[in-house]
Amino acid sequence: MQEKMLRLRGLFLTAVLLTVSLAGCLGALDSSTKPRATLEVYPLLIQEGEMVTFDARDSDAIEGIITAYRWDFGDGEKAETVTGFTSHIYDFYGAYTVSLEVENDQGGIDEAFTIVTVNGAPTIQLTYPENPRAGDAVLLDASSSSDPESGQLSFQWDLDWATDSDGDGDGRNDIDSTEPQTLLMTNTSGLYAGSLTIDDGQGGVVTEVFEINVSARQFNIEWKERVVQQSWSDYLDEGEEWTEEIIPGQQGRILSFEAILELENDIIQPYDNFSLVISIPGDGFKEEAETEGGNITQSENAKATIVANDLNSKGLNEVIEADSEEMVLQMILDRPGQNFGQSPWALFVRAIQTNPDSTVELLPDPDPGNDWTLTLRIVIHEPIITEIAFE
Repeated sequence: MQEKMLRLRGLFLTAVLLTVSLAGCLGALDSSTKPRATLEVYPLLIQEGEMVTFDARDSDAIEGIITAYRWDFGDGEKAETVTGFTSHIYDFYGAYTVSLEVENDQGGIDEAFTIVTVNGAPTIQLTYPENPRAGDAVLLDASSSSDPESGQLSFQWDLDWATDSDGDGDGRNDIDSTEPQTLLMTNTSGLYAGSLTIDDGQGGVVTEVFEINVSARQFNIEWKERVVQQSWSDYLDEGEEWTEEIIPGQQGRILSFEAILELENDIIQPYDNFSLVISIPGDGFKEEAETEGGNITQSENAKATIVANDLNSKGLNEVIEADSEEMVLQMILDRPGQNFGQSPWALFVRAIQTNPDSTVELLPDPDPGNDWTLTLRIVIHEPIITEIAFE
């Protein structure tokens, strides 16, 4: 009986030792060696819609080999690769925490983390007046433009692609203003195209092209008749000449004119002989007249007269589109067949002979010259130009 008890006790001890030994073996099978995860990212700062490259190839399995790379890109997207290299595109701005889980064939796992920053592009808010007219200073306002990260914005305006303001041969790269608001001067009607570029200082750059259609102005034209009179007086000795240049047709159409040269009465007869010449070279016009004696008993002076009528037709009331009042005036005065007298006029007064001359040599001439007055009376049809306001 005692021998049986000793045998049972030995079997129990053997079972205990076997259990402990087996448990030790199983524990050895469950133990694993962790790998070391290493993560490099470039670039760490990107713009919306750009790609980031992730490189974990320097990760170490420690024992065995790495069997899996599990990526969590932080924007809801995940991936698993067998190589430690991948890329990802971020569509929206923000800061994303990226995690990498590396597993080796021993079942060991290690993690690495990084943060990718996606910069949001600025938003351009550009306003300007509708229907500007030639000559207007158009206010371009981008002051309501914004940045999603509230960054400091810089502005670059190229106001008119048709003008190369920096002289480099390219009209589309000028910097005409750097303010949030700027003025576009519209000297002529037509389409003005330009661009605004906004930079947030973090690589976020946006450009907006604008086109502004500038209309011509409308003017109502009415005509009135006006008489312009000018006079000149001087003294000329025999053989001398006086000349003057005038431009009387700058403000209207010349309809007619009358020029009268009048000499002071001579006490000693016969009358002096003066000539009057009016020349308009631009129109091929030249007229000359010599003085004729008046009735001395009625104190009439010697005169020379030049008269010209129907030089231009009268203007008609109308409405004209143009960029400015000055352009309207130029248009209506320069019309072919209606622009006589617009160019300079030359006036000449010549003392041809003053009578009588001295009949005795070396004695003073009793009548060396004379006083004269020239009166020019011009009838002008003058336009009254009034701008028509927008309805």
